[in-house]
Amino acid sequence: MDMNCNIGITDKFFVNYMELIRTKMLPYQWRVLNDEEDIVIAKERDADYIPAEKSHCVENFRIAAGRTKGHHYGMVFQDSDLYKWLEAVAYTLERVDDKYLRSLAEEAVDLIAEAQEKDGYLNTYFTIEAPERKFKRLYQSHELYCAGHFIEAAVAYYQAVGNQKVLDTAVKLADCIDRHFGPNGIKGYDGHEEIELALLRLYEVTKEKRYLTLAKFFLYERGKNPEFFQQQRDTDPDKSVLIEGMDGFRPSYYQNHKPILQQETAEGHAVRVAYMCDGMARLAYLDNDKDMLEACQRLWQNITHKRMYITGAIGSTVIGEAFTADYDLPNDTVYGETCASVGLMFFAHNLMKSQEKGEYADVMEKALYNTVLSGMALDGKHFFYVNPLEVVPEYSHKDPGKSHIKTTRPSWFGCACCPPNLARLLSSLNRYVYTVKNDTVYANLYVSSWGSVDIAGQEIFLKQTTEYPKTGNIELEVLTDGEFGIAMRIPGWASGYKLQVNGEDCAIQPEDGYVVIHRSWHKNDLISLVLPMEAKFYQALPRVREDIGRVAVQRGPVVYCAESVDNGAELELLRVSPDMELQEFSADKEFGGAVILKGKTEKVQLPSDEKLYAPYENVSLQSQDLKLVPYYCWGNRGENEMLVWLYKK
Repeated sequence: MDMNCNIGITDKFFVNYMELIRTKMLPYQWRVLNDEEDIVIAKERDADYIPAEKSHCVENFRIAAGRTKGHHYGMVFQDSDLYKWLEAVAYTLERVDDKYLRSLAEEAVDLIAEAQEKDGYLNTYFTIEAPERKFKRLYQSHELYCAGHFIEAAVAYYQAVGNQKVLDTAVKLADCIDRHFGPNGIKGYDGHEEIELALLRLYEVTKEKRYLTLAKFFLYERGKNPEFFQQQRDTDPDKSVLIEGMDGFRPSYYQNHKPILQQETAEGHAVRVAYMCDGMARLAYLDNDKDMLEACQRLWQNITHKRMYITGAIGSTVIGEAFTADYDLPNDTVYGETCASVGLMFFAHNLMKSQEKGEYADVMEKALYNTVLSGMALDGKHFFYVNPLEVVPEYSHKDPGKSHIKTTRPSWFGCACCPPNLARLLSSLNRYVYTVKNDTVYANLYVSSWGSVDIAGQEIFLKQTTEYPKTGNIELEVLTDGEFGIAMRIPGWASGYKLQVNGEDCAIQPEDGYVVIHRSWHKNDLISLVLPMEAKFYQALPRVREDIGRVAVQRGPVVYCAESVDNGAELELLRVSPDMELQEFSADKEFGGAVILKGKTEKVQLPSDEKLYAPYENVSLQSQDLKLVPYYCWGNRGENEMLVWLYKK
């Protein structure tokens, strides 16, 4: 739990997701990791080298521990699936004492500890298949990436249930890495950032300064020698690849094309960028590193102002799952990996610890209510790796360039990083509701919750009540006397607001997205905030070529889309008017009470001869009903077309 906040979520909307994760998703994932589910595992795109026969994740640990014999199966980073699952269980156990999940987690902790080598090294692939190649091909090996995910899981599980074994195992692993890397060891880093932010979490719980120093080394060393990975590969006696298709990537794919403080644009693999930025933001906060904070802000500006989708998705191309160029935001070939938006939320959250800007929470909220929630089906057992903004099933099936655009959520993936990552994020959502800065608590997410925050050594209890984002009515009740500040976020999408304290209007003007109320509070004081939750039509900056002449609909933080199951096929023929009236309805049966939108629009009537090209003339339009559903709900009613950016009349 955050040292300054101890919050429990009571929100019906999110408790439903958390219970789905606890009762369905985590037990299901455990069975998948143990190869006990009779499912078809999908490849996230057409590529023969992706292992999709089974997970084999837990069996890899059994082999490494000497319990069974066999070979490693799966991606070289398969271990991380179990680690993220364990972290999600940890956060779940903080909320509910689920004895079944705890028994599974204890079993996993014991197995992981057995698989660890005597010197602290921990990675099933290299223990089983290639012990002589440890730390020799870091751009592909994911050794430090996997180590980071275990350390994060270990810290979370230790804090949740007090299991000393898991923390000792993590410390032993971190000490092993510390012996091998640094100014007097390997002057390099993993091809996939993760260890950096994990070491900082371990530092926070152990207070061992060596872990902060090592995290700082990894971040500041990155990019000093852009040829580091190439040089490592050239000196590796074993020339076999660990992951197919990576040898053609440039240094920028790994964010080692230049030192971190000199990077001004988000380059390369989107998840790597997000995790790097999260580590940078954590270090800036913990070490009061102003240079690092400035670098974070530059990358934040580039990502969110020039390279982010309206849904909070990031990563424009399937090639390298990567960023491309400013304003290059295609809708039908987007990658928009679920993990990338999870990482973007991490980045925003840690930036807020250093700087109170509502923009960070706005983006965190955007990613949460759209791309992150879209990553999981409403049954908790099917998942999106990629989150497109436009889908035509036939094109996904027949166009190799769109094989990554799934038309329904698969049960699992050969590269299964997203499902457990989503589970650990949603299970730990209570950590994102508030941040504390000096003598002020900042309300970042509007989620019904109850708990305490520590303000200058005083424990302050708060109760938040809302049905947000279904409605814009938020009440924050103060349950402790004291003099301090409460900052209420006014979202950037809000066209206005009404704020009262104990029934009296608050005339304080927002600053950086927050209205900060400093006063002497008394028990049962009540802050009331009303945000207008009307549906609005949005347009993209004309620099975004794919969205010229198109509009999207957003209500509060929730982006909407059209599906052909409601609106008929060929959604590209719909023509909407930005001044049309949209009516709100509650989808109690289909989508758990989510608000759906309906209106009257028109659809292009195709000419009878259907010539591919013809002289220009005005098209014929026919009136049609329009139904829009929240983007995160799409794809739950079978295979069909989907469209976020609608064409204007």
